[in-house]
Amino acid sequence: MLNLRTSSLIISSLLVTGNTAFAASTPKDVVSNYANIAYAVFDDAYITAQQLQTAVDTLIENPSAETLEQARKAWLASRVPYQQSETFRFGNAIVDDWEGQLNAWPLDEGLIDYVADGYHHELGNEGAQANIIANKTIQVGADKIDASKITPELLASLNELAGSEANVATGYHAIEFLLWGQDLHGTEPGAGERSYTDYIQGEGCTNGNCERRAQYLSAASQLLVQDLGWMKDQWSTEGKDNYRSALLQQPAEEGLRKMLFGMGSLSLGELAGERMKVALEANSTEDEHDCFSDNTHNSHFYNEQGIYNVFNGSYTRVDGSEVKGASIKDLAAEKDKAATDAIAQQFDETRSSVHKLVESAENNNQHFDQLIAANNKSGNELVNNAINSLVKQTEAIEKVASLVGVTSLSPDNADHEF
Repeated sequence: MLNLRTSSLIISSLLVTGNTAFAASTPKDVVSNYANIAYAVFDDAYITAQQLQTAVDTLIENPSAETLEQARKAWLASRVPYQQSETFRFGNAIVDDWEGQLNAWPLDEGLIDYVADGYHHELGNEGAQANIIANKTIQVGADKIDASKITPELLASLNELAGSEANVATGYHAIEFLLWGQDLHGTEPGAGERSYTDYIQGEGCTNGNCERRAQYLSAASQLLVQDLGWMKDQWSTEGKDNYRSALLQQPAEEGLRKMLFGMGSLSLGELAGERMKVALEANSTEDEHDCFSDNTHNSHFYNEQGIYNVFNGSYTRVDGSEVKGASIKDLAAEKDKAATDAIAQQFDETRSSVHKLVESAENNNQHFDQLIAANNKSGNELVNNAINSLVKQTEAIEKVASLVGVTSLSPDNADHEF
């Protein structure tokens, strides 16, 4: 028996006669369910960010190895729903314009805190060693910035300081750096090793400025929660003038295009290109997505899971409940079931291929930064197989687009050739 929360999210176009259910899928149904899934994903991201903020507060109040580990676990948990949200980016400008404050990378961590001698940063970045935590006044070129009070508003204003995209002061990766510190292991095993003593205020503080470091971590966590709260409200059924209402007022065919373009662009240009191909070709750990925590395998997989969710019209929430309704897959199957079955098989194969990165990390202790090492032939092959499978998935997305009447999709390839 369905509980009220779950049943309210089941799409109303499921017609039941006797003991048989018939899915009467229409483009409008599919777009409406897409909005339901988007709300659930962003709501989960908001909930887990609140849990992260609570864990951060506990770490600051009582720094210990245990409270640092709990904050790290909360950060890892918060990535699961957020990474599944990125399929909503490229087709929906409101999401794409907003996401940089939450997930921009790679970042020059010297903007934020102390770094190891000789650390590599973006050439010409005037803010690459500003060290906000150590300096109450920041001098960048002719500009002098008052950083005496670290607030969410100050941190947001420092993103892309001096025009450099590598100056990232907020979001998941800034918090990740503050919890783990730099990963100085290169392509060898190991993640960042920041000590909880970096948060001891008073005697026992390591690396100086522990009070300001705590202020920074707290402000960044607050801002993350605020930003996610705003975005989940944009997809809520209770908003009359929010993005969801605007999307559902558009022709349903336009909604389908947004869905498919977002799926294809994340699959091709972003995940296969920016997040895998760039790092693999340069054998560069600096281009690893979750580079401080060595969580990149999960980050990539949940990006792929987000694409898979939209195709299948379903999402499993962090509490285990399921949001499910009319899907692009249903629409396509009504046009050509055999072709849709082949497309669905490609989605399954791609998800399996990307999941092999997770299996490598969990079963063999070979994380993404090790897989992309120049001398790791089998690791390179594993990543390259995932890239090739994502390219094939994008071709499948273009096929399903054609089946549902969306022409000239042209997913963004981020200027990569495959």
